[in-house]
Amino acid sequence: MADQSFGKRVYFFGPGKAEGNAQMRDSLGGKGAGLAEMSNLGLPVPPGFTLTTEVCNFYQTIGEEIHALLNPEMEPALRGVEKIVGREFGNPLNPLLVSVRSGAKFSMPGMMDTILNVGLTEKTIPGLIKLSQGNERFVYDSYRRLVMMYSDVVMEKTPPLI
Repeated sequence: MADQSFGKRVYFFGPGKAEGNAQMRDSLGGKGAGLAEMSNLGLPVPPGFTLTTEVCNFYQTIGEEIHALLNPEMEPALRGVEKIVGREFGNPLNPLLVSVRSGAKFSMPGMMDTILNVGLTEKTIPGLIKLSQGNERFVYDSYRRLVMMYSDVVMEKTPPLI
């Protein structure tokens, strides 16, 4: 296993408090530092967590092995989001969907990749349909967007426009 010596890797933010702040732009990126600062100011920010820029750099070195290093910090952060939102990631009846967004110290147009609706699966689709008062079109459109974004960002395959 690769070196585990670098410090904290996951910074939680939510209603009225955050583990980071605006001065941590180098480590949290502009978006992460901004979300932390807005949370600390008491602004209404949906809960979430930021992985440090060091995690990205470390991933470039060790690849998939990083999951074992991150899970002990990511699991409590995800549970914190679930508790605040009242939904559970992967729960077929009450699914939590999350957005994954990249960031850098300074905003660079065209460089920010986003994947929306992570957690929407064949297993969670029926629960989301029920939660959306039977709006199947909304749910399947959300699923389509997830598949297209994942294909583009993660698999680097641009799907044809539908």
